[in-house]
Amino acid sequence: MDESRPSQPVRPSHSVHLLHTAAELRDLPRGTGARAVVMTMGALHEGHATLIRAARRRVGPHGQVVVTVFVNPLQFGAGEDLDRYPRTLDADTELAAAAGADVVFAPSADEVYPGGEPQIRITAGPMGTLLEGASRPGHFDGVLTVVAKLLHLTAPDIAFYGQKDAQQLAVITRMAADLNFPVEIVGVPTVREEDGLALSSRNRYLSAPERRTALALSAALFAARDRLAAEEALRARAASTGHPAQDRAAALAALGEDRAAADAHAVAYAAAGPPHGPSVARAAARAVLDDAARLDPPLTLDYLALVDPSDFTEIPDAYEGEAILAVAAKVGTTRLIDNIRLVFGAGRAGTAAAHQGDTLTDAATSDAATSGGPAADTPATPPTTPQGPLGATR
Repeated sequence: MDESRPSQPVRPSHSVHLLHTAAELRDLPRGTGARAVVMTMGALHEGHATLIRAARRRVGPHGQVVVTVFVNPLQFGAGEDLDRYPRTLDADTELAAAAGADVVFAPSADEVYPGGEPQIRITAGPMGTLLEGASRPGHFDGVLTVVAKLLHLTAPDIAFYGQKDAQQLAVITRMAADLNFPVEIVGVPTVREEDGLALSSRNRYLSAPERRTALALSAALFAARDRLAAEEALRARAASTGHPAQDRAAALAALGEDRAAADAHAVAYAAAGPPHGPSVARAAARAVLDDAARLDPPLTLDYLALVDPSDFTEIPDAYEGEAILAVAAKVGTTRLIDNIRLVFGAGRAGTAAAHQGDTLTDAATSDAATSGGPAADTPATPPTTPQGPLGATR
């Protein structure tokens, strides 16, 4: 079953239970089906609604969907304003109910940490020191500590997290496996707005000029994806044509067929050399981000990394298999992250199609929700005109 396909809300909004204590949650009958949990820090948007709908579909009408709303102080480091984070519980409850939640569990800090900040915490280990962990020291320790507590308090069978926070999803999945949590961790594809920007509660802080610059994050990822696809297509043609493509290129050049000759030279180059997928993907993304650094307002890059999903270490150029291209940057005072999944080398044709549905647009979400439109795992036809300020196609 596609976990990202939107659907009509299953439960009427008036049926949601808003609970504030663990005792209230324990006393609530679980029903006869499985319990799913979607953990949030509030300020819910369509990305969260997609997670809730995925949970609702998974557990069915006899299951129970619990949405937690808790602004976790352990996740905020020095210079990160905990008090600034939006708190919109009434709107969050309404959205959660409309998406199919049965329970909104919104505990206080005293309820989650009754003795103050915990003396004992879960550490994210080496994975927690890379990328986001390097930029925000201790962040993933705070994430894992609160996730572990909320898993204990909500006691779910299944927990749903967004792939937009790819490193967070990876460390939570690893924690559940390494520490034998009796819960299935499910990742749900990123939801994007019409212009390609990944949905985030932080988007509201962007001015109109800043938002135009921020489109460089998704544009860079799509540029890498498209460049990789082009290289793979050349290699496929080279495999079917064979090395005589070099002779064909020379003959075409002699005839003055410059464009055809250039194409044939590209095919011959692909046939003669090893795969360059990781390096060309990095270069394509970097070019877009370099352009964005010269915009007004500029994009300030934190990192661009192409990593192994299992441990978030950088992959070598000879790598084959699935990888995550992740980016983080600041526009003005707002820090944004995004990522896309890519597949390199042997078997790419079969697995790439499965990952073309890794992102959803609001339009796709709305169409499928209201009219039974295309599923998220059916790739949409990309626009033929440039999107965003940098001319990169989505």
